[in-house]
Order: sequence, then structure tokens, then C-alpha cells
Amino acid sequence: MPQLVGSGQGDTIINLFEGGNKMSVLEIIFGIVLLAFSVAIILVVLLQEGNQKNVGVVTGAADTFLAKNKARSVDAFLSRWTKVIAIGFFVFVIVVNAVMYFTK
Repeated sequence: MPQLVGSGQGDTIINLFEGGNKMSVLEIIFGIVLLAFSVAIILVVLLQEGNQKNVGVVTGAADTFLAKNKARSVDAFLSRWTKVIAIGFFVFVIVVNAVMYFTK
């Protein structure tokens, strides 16, 4: 439980580290990597085109012949990376849980 520390004159500072659980360097690194995976998945999904006509989440691309062909190749690239990042995320979560379980 965080403790309130202050001078008694109404100044209160919440001290989260005193008496609480401190994170190890390994836990901080794991957290940063998981955050990076999460942001990457969100960005790749948002950059993909919708299945309906004239629907693009971020770009709102027009329906010209060149745009359609370019969109297909970009969508294929983004779809592939969505799968790779999602699989990497799930594998990394399992590894993090195994490491944390066996090191404590």
C-alpha cells in the first residue's frame, strides 16, 4: 500500500517505492518490449485498408488502377507483418511468464 509522506502542512506525496514491490531490470525490459509489440500491432492494423470500397483507416486512398495494385501489395505486406508481430507477441508473453515463474 502506498504511504503518504509530507510535512504535515497539507503537502502529501505518494511514495510508491517505499514498502512496495520494486521491479527488477529484467521486468522493466520485458515490459518495454511488450509495449513495443503492442504499439507495433496497433500501427500495422490501423495502416491496413478496409475490405469495403473507398475505406482506408488512415490513408483514405482513392480507387484508381494504380492505387488498387499498390494497395494490394501494401496490404499483403501489412497482413504478413500483422501475423508475424502477433505471433511474436504471444510467444514473447509465454516466454516472459515462464522466465518470471522460474526465477522467483
